[in-house]
Amino acid sequence: MSPQARYSARRSHPRRSRPRVPRLVAAAGAVALTLSAGLATPLNPAPQQAQAAQDGKVLTVAVAQSVDSLSPFLAVRLVSTSILRLTYEYLTDYDPGDAHPVPGLATNWKPSADKLTWTYTIRSDATWSDGQKVTAEDAAWTFNKLMTDEAAATANGSFVANFREVTAPSATRLVIRLKKPQATMTALDVPIVPEHIWKDVTDFSKFNNDRTFPVVGDGPFVLADFKADSYVRLKANKSFWRGAPKFDELVFKYYKDQDAAVAALRKGEVSFVAGQPALTPAQAASLEDQKNIHVNDGPGRRFYALATNPGARARNGRKFGDGDPSLLDERVRRALFMAVDRKTLIDKVFQGQAVEGQGYIPPRFSTFFWKPSASQELTYDPVEAGRLLDQAGYRKNGDGKRVGKDGKPLNYRVLCHATDPNDKAVGQYLKEWWGKLGIGMTLDCLDNVTDPWLAGKYDLAFDGWSVNPDPDFVLSIHTCAALPATPKDTGATDNFICDKTYDELYAKQLAEYDSAKRATLVKQMESRLYDLGYMNVMAYPNAVEAYRTDQIKSIETMPRAAGNIYGQDGYWSWWSAVPADAGASSGGSSTGVVVGAVAGVVVLAGAAVFVAMRRRATADDRE
Repeated sequence: MSPQARYSARRSHPRRSRPRVPRLVAAAGAVALTLSAGLATPLNPAPQQAQAAQDGKVLTVAVAQSVDSLSPFLAVRLVSTSILRLTYEYLTDYDPGDAHPVPGLATNWKPSADKLTWTYTIRSDATWSDGQKVTAEDAAWTFNKLMTDEAAATANGSFVANFREVTAPSATRLVIRLKKPQATMTALDVPIVPEHIWKDVTDFSKFNNDRTFPVVGDGPFVLADFKADSYVRLKANKSFWRGAPKFDELVFKYYKDQDAAVAALRKGEVSFVAGQPALTPAQAASLEDQKNIHVNDGPGRRFYALATNPGARARNGRKFGDGDPSLLDERVRRALFMAVDRKTLIDKVFQGQAVEGQGYIPPRFSTFFWKPSASQELTYDPVEAGRLLDQAGYRKNGDGKRVGKDGKPLNYRVLCHATDPNDKAVGQYLKEWWGKLGIGMTLDCLDNVTDPWLAGKYDLAFDGWSVNPDPDFVLSIHTCAALPATPKDTGATDNFICDKTYDELYAKQLAEYDSAKRATLVKQMESRLYDLGYMNVMAYPNAVEAYRTDQIKSIETMPRAAGNIYGQDGYWSWWSAVPADAGASSGGSSTGVVVGAVAGVVVLAGAAVFVAMRRRATADDRE
């Protein structure tokens, strides 16, 4: 994602003090587990290390994105939220067939006649992995913490911005009172945490949930160990209320080089590979005829875009960053996008494994999918692009360079993810197309795009997000409320867009319970976002991933008919995965993942250094 990440999703951002606004693809699960290694709390200064069973079945997932945080209050990158979905349950989940709401931690829910009070029945058969019961008090505490602590609201604050009061009248009854009706009450993608563990955290901006293992949770897996820039290891929750996973362990192993991850799949060193977040056409093609390897190619839940810096600013009105001021002119932005041949990118870069981009929400989500009218669409038209630049006062000089009235030539910096081959390939096309217009372009490919992005020190950037069945989160990141409070803070904003008309539409859709009317409002938001011209959605990439059939017998996609395995809106894939051989380990022996002081430990997704901040995801994502 762009920065997710992005972000989180594919996406993520580091955080200092932040507003209560974001959220992303999220975490889920429910209930219990008992570990013989001794269950230490996250704050226990001397925890006992959990050790992998010698003969367990292990599913190893190769990922190309590092973890921003293991705290459900901070994490926004796709890899992080995918892991947290496995370790903490939500109130509701999305059905893997058609994404309608199904019971999670809540068994049922009901709004009042005025739609301002929602009552949830919390299941009585859920336990935390330290043996304590999960109760409505845990959910109430989680939501109240989001409502009262700016740092805790980093990842999921937008879900509770409209909450007036949250109470737990009993262990199985949760009551949420709203300021005004809110249409997302069956799609609250907020991980519920154990109050008895998290109440001792003093600074939510600094606690990354990575100090003590196993981590107390209630999902289908328990977070058993983590090593930054190496791996995350989870153990099956044998007491999970929906049923225990079939694999004993699930390991996410980090590869900075995608080709190395694909090679590891061929060798049987990993069970599954997803790419960054999808395999490239060349990588997928190289696996198509390989024995014991299945390539999954389904409609994706992400969009791939080019975003402009509209002038970084904070909610207090202060401007910062160094975005090129020419991009404040809508004619210039439109000219740049009209010089992008999206069809060529689909054919040459994605080689058909993507759909040409149009509106903000991918066509997979048909209820909210929107595309511009013929008269509205910015079609590929370099001649018209040149005319717009002339009209904006940027004419070609004797050297064929576009210059402004100050004689300064247009030369844009495009922020790109060094680990994403699509960014680099698309960047070369942009350089050629814009060069013909007389515009210079520098492709700034970095391992860490977070810092310049959050500082507003870019002109354009490759962007992308994983969209949830309910798109509220990816809509919220373009509201004025998502801007950082001050230039020193970090907001939930994607790229500093703030528009009054868009905000009014956002408020209306959030309060609209009629699904058809809400969809109409969301499409109006997409239209407004398109017309503002700050973002050009170039493609909707397919979910292209692969797994070894001699290690995984079967696994659930989402949607079930044709969809993705990695980065789902739920825990269905890894929870449902069936080992190919019930009598042997999958994805390598678990003796190679004994944590603590063991040679040959698996390597997975971690952040080089855990700062007290969310980090913008590389092409994830976020989800």
